[in-house]
Amino acid sequence: MASLLRSELVLYLVHGEKEIRAPLSQLYFCRYCSELRSLECVSHEVDSHYCPSCLENMPSAEAKLKKNRCANCFDCPCCMHTLSTRATSIPAPLPDDPAKTTMKKAYYLACGFCRWTSRDVGMADKSVASGGWQEPENPHTQKVNKLVEYYQQLAQKEKLERDRKKLVRRRPYMPLSFSDKYGLGTRLQRQRPGVPISTLAGLSLKEGEDQKEIKIEPAQAVEEVVVTGSQVLKSFDEVFKLSILCTVTTLRQRLLQPDFQPICASQLYPRHKHLLIKRSLRCRIFSGGTVKSPDLQELNSDPRLVLALSKIKIKLSNYIPEVRIMSIPNLRYMKESQVLLTLTNPVENLTHVTLKECEEGDPDDINSNAKVVVPSKELILAGKDAAAEYDELAEPQDFQDDPDIIAFRKANKVGVFIKVTPQKEEGEVTVSFKMKHEFKNLAAPIRPMEESDQSCEVIWLTHHVELSLGCLLPRSLSTTGS
Repeated sequence: MASLLRSELVLYLVHGEKEIRAPLSQLYFCRYCSELRSLECVSHEVDSHYCPSCLENMPSAEAKLKKNRCANCFDCPCCMHTLSTRATSIPAPLPDDPAKTTMKKAYYLACGFCRWTSRDVGMADKSVASGGWQEPENPHTQKVNKLVEYYQQLAQKEKLERDRKKLVRRRPYMPLSFSDKYGLGTRLQRQRPGVPISTLAGLSLKEGEDQKEIKIEPAQAVEEVVVTGSQVLKSFDEVFKLSILCTVTTLRQRLLQPDFQPICASQLYPRHKHLLIKRSLRCRIFSGGTVKSPDLQELNSDPRLVLALSKIKIKLSNYIPEVRIMSIPNLRYMKESQVLLTLTNPVENLTHVTLKECEEGDPDDINSNAKVVVPSKELILAGKDAAAEYDELAEPQDFQDDPDIIAFRKANKVGVFIKVTPQKEEGEVTVSFKMKHEFKNLAAPIRPMEESDQSCEVIWLTHHVELSLGCLLPRSLSTTGS
């Protein structure tokens, strides 16, 4: 029964840019191609950024300006959990009479997991609950920004130089005087509006670029380092603090703050929470444009018809029957054993499934090292009904199952026996077979259906499935058991 929860023991073969074998929970299904897809076969597109704590959405440009961090939410610098804002009452002097005090609300950040608070590092409480928390300033910020601007300018110069070299190679052999005489210059200008020929002839930086050129001073090595007395006392104080392990930061805590890399726990400040992305996955084969078909070009212009891929991995098996291993007996060399599998129907209608052995010389059957015998009869899986298990008055359907093939049937799940004979004396046992099932394509049709044809298209899909059944029983134990 433990193998029932291990989905990695059952692998499905994906024919994409390269053949990949992966569990069904890690695969995608394109309803238009009617094929399984892996992460290698889909293109990733970022829709938007959002904060996992407050769920605030922001476009990519705004997220880039904010360095992919939320402005309102913070992470605990000790345990990396989300910090919450706590309210408390503190005495405050009255503005009219300073000798008298009154209770005033104050807010601070606190972690509900490790009990870290912003008061531990001396951060002042705020009178409002939103924003305005003190953040440490990096002394090297100006230097880093200057270096970034310098290298951006350098990259721009190199790009202009490459473009200039490309233009020199493509320069026409007709003299410029002939082009002016016969009016070719105006014709070229019409072809590329907004780009004068003089600019294209000699690509260079704009006028005044040299005046704005950023110069950086190279670092110089110093033979003798001057250390003052205050620095020596400070270093002795740090060494004394480091002797107490509870006050020393861990390696992970330092790497989460690379701009400061605090040594002591008293230097840990809260960090803004990282943003996550909402992404769309598009089938490259369907929407890649490699096939120049009028229908495909028409589809690519409409983004609603391009993709039918689920965005949540739990829902990726909503179209393909899922195979799981329920029980594995002791496997012995050249002895037939009976393995119990479960087939689960993810759709709401009846699904017919047929299991077939791989033919000899099958190019997909490269890992199998055991002979498998699957049921020859067609299997019928009941439709998925979420309310069926709570309906006590529902009558069970009679499928007239063969007890030699069907072990049990419960809702949309059925247990099936297969027979396995290992052909290898040692190592892990792997078997392969083909699973053929019907699929009703409920996707939006490529062309509008006629009024007389309103039925869903039913197609048959075939998948190559591999099962990892574990290691063989050692020969000594196999002989003793026999």
